[in-house]
Amino acid sequence: MLKFLTEKLEAFLELGGIKKDILLLTVSGTALLLSMLDLTGLPFDPAFVAIILCGIPIILEAVIGLVTSFDIKADVLVSLALIASVYIGEYFAAGEVAFIMQLGALLEDLTVARARAGIEKLIKLTPRTARVLTSAGEAVIPAEEVRVGDRIRVLPGETVPVDGIILKGQTSVNQAVMTGESLPVDKAPGDEVSSGTVNQFGAFEMKASKVGEDSSIQRMIRLVQSADAGKAKIVSLADRWATWVVVIALTAALLTWLITKDPLRAVTILVVFCPCAMVLATPTAIMAAIGNAARHGFLVREGGALERLAAVQIIAFDKTGTLTCGTPRVTAVKSLLPGLSSSRLFALAASAEQLSEHPLGKAVVRDFLRQNSAENGKESILPVENFHMLPGRGVSAQIEKHAILAGNRKLLENVRRETPSDFLQEADRYIEKGCTLIWMAVDGQIAGYLALADAVRTESACMISRLKALNIHPVLLTGDHENAAHAIAGELGIDDVRADCLPEDKLTLIGSFQKQGTAVCMIGDGINDAPALKKADVGIAMGKTGSDIAVEAADLALIEDQIQEFPHLMALSRRMMITIKCNLTFSMVLNFIAILLAISGILGPVAGALVHNAGSVVVIMHSAFLLKWKKNF
Repeated sequence: MLKFLTEKLEAFLELGGIKKDILLLTVSGTALLLSMLDLTGLPFDPAFVAIILCGIPIILEAVIGLVTSFDIKADVLVSLALIASVYIGEYFAAGEVAFIMQLGALLEDLTVARARAGIEKLIKLTPRTARVLTSAGEAVIPAEEVRVGDRIRVLPGETVPVDGIILKGQTSVNQAVMTGESLPVDKAPGDEVSSGTVNQFGAFEMKASKVGEDSSIQRMIRLVQSADAGKAKIVSLADRWATWVVVIALTAALLTWLITKDPLRAVTILVVFCPCAMVLATPTAIMAAIGNAARHGFLVREGGALERLAAVQIIAFDKTGTLTCGTPRVTAVKSLLPGLSSSRLFALAASAEQLSEHPLGKAVVRDFLRQNSAENGKESILPVENFHMLPGRGVSAQIEKHAILAGNRKLLENVRRETPSDFLQEADRYIEKGCTLIWMAVDGQIAGYLALADAVRTESACMISRLKALNIHPVLLTGDHENAAHAIAGELGIDDVRADCLPEDKLTLIGSFQKQGTAVCMIGDGINDAPALKKADVGIAMGKTGSDIAVEAADLALIEDQIQEFPHLMALSRRMMITIKCNLTFSMVLNFIAILLAISGILGPVAGALVHNAGSVVVIMHSAFLLKWKKNF
C-alpha cells in the first residue's frame, strides 16, 4: 500500500503546472462543497483537504521567499490569513482562501508560454558535412572538422558549411538566414559566403576562413542564447504592492489587539485583509486580453509580454516579409527597341524564364501569367529551345528563332549596341529605389529591362500612421541595402532607418535603445531576426510567412500576418494595464473597508470570506470587458 501511495505521489509531482492546478482545484472544490453542506459525517472538516492541498504550498513558498531572500509577496499575507483562519477555527474560510489562490495560480499558468525550441531549431540548421578537396580528391567530412584554409566544394542546393571566400565558380546564394534579404545574391570569385546560407545555382569552390564556433551560424545561436538570458522578467503589480499591504495588515492587527485586548478581532483583521481580489486582478485581465488578441489574429505565447508591451515606446520593424510581401514582383517593363512593345518584351522574358529555378525568374513568369489573365490573353508564354542556366548571370534560350538573353548586366557585356544615357539613367533610378533589374537582349542587341521589387503591403502605411498616433516611434531595421531601405521607409513615413544590418547589428541596436531606458518591441519574420526578437522587451513574429525559429523566439505571433492589427494590440496592452490598476485599486479599497469593519467588530471571518468572494467576482467581471474591447482609430 505504501509503495502504491508513493508511486501516485511521484506521478502527481511530475504533472505539468496546469494539470496539477486543475486536479487540486477539482479535489479542493469538492471538499469545500461537502464542508458547506455538512453531509459527510466525517470526524474532521472536509475543508482541511483544501487547506492542505492548496494552502500548504502557498505557506511553504512564502516562508522560503522570506528566509532565502526576504522577498515579501502577496502570498505572505495569504499565508497569514490561512493560519489566522485555522487558529480561530474558521476552517471553511481558510479552505476558501486557499481555493481562490489556487484558481489565481491556474490563470497565471495558462498564460505561460510553451517550451521554446528556437535554439534547437537553429542548431538543426547548422551544416552537418562539408566536401573538402584534398590532393587525394574530394572527401565528405563532418563540418566541425573543417579547418581554416581548407578548400571546399559546394553543390547546388547545399548549405554552405563554414564561412569563406569563393575561389572558383559563379552562383546565386540565398542568404536570408543572415541578412533577411528576400532575393538571392549573385556571387563570384572573391566574394564572401556565410555558413548556413544556401547555394541555389552552380557549384563553386571556396576557401574556409571562419570555422567551428567562429562561423556565422554558430554566432547566431550564441546571440539568441545571450539575448534570451538577458531579458528582464516583469514583476506583477500585485507583488509590488504586497510589501505595503503586509505591513498595513500586521500593523492594524497589532494595534487592534493592543487597544481592544481582543485577539479574536485582531486575527479577524488578518483574515479579511487576505488579498484574494488583488491576486486575481492581474491574471484575469491578462487572460481576457489574450482572448481579445486571439480574435484579432495574435497568438500570445507569454502573458507577461502584454504587460511589457504596454510600456513600449519604440517598435523596430524588419522590412522583408513584414512591411513588404517578401516576394519579388515586376513593377516596370521598359523596352529599348522601337519595334518591340513592353508587353511583347514581358512575354519574351517570361518565356525565357519558364524553365528557370531562380526566384526572380519564377516571379517574372508568375506576374506575367497574372497580368495576362487580367488582360484576357493578349500575349502568351512561347515554347523555348536550347535553354541554359548561366549561374550568377541569368539564362539564355531560343524563342521563335530569336536568341534571347535575360539576366544581370554581366550577361550583356558582349552584347552589341550602345545604350542611350537617358535610358541608363532611368534604370539607375529604379536601382536607387531598391529594385533589381533583369536586362533583356534579343539577337545580340540590348532590348530593355524588367524592374522587380519587394512590394509594400497595402496596409503598411496606415498601420505606421496609427502607431504614430499612439506616440510610438517606428524604426526600420533591415539587412537590405541602403537604397531599398530608404525607398520603403519614405513610402511608409518612417524617418528612422538602419540598413545593411546583420543579426548582431540588430541585437546591438535593440540593446542601445534599452540602455537609454526605452522599452522596445521588435517585429520580424526571418531567422536572422531571432536574436533581436529575443533581446527586445517584446518580440512579435509573422506567423504565416515567418520562419519557425522566428516564431519560437518571439513572445507573440501574428497568425495570418494581418499587420493592420498591430495598433490594436498596442492599444489593447495599454487598456489591459489600466484594467489591472483599476482592479488592484478596487481590491485595496475593499480591503480597507473590510478592515475598518473588522476593527469595529461588525465583520467576522465568515462575512469576510463573503467579501473576498464578492470582490473577486467584481474583478473577474471587470476584466471580462477586455474580451471585446476595441479602440476606434
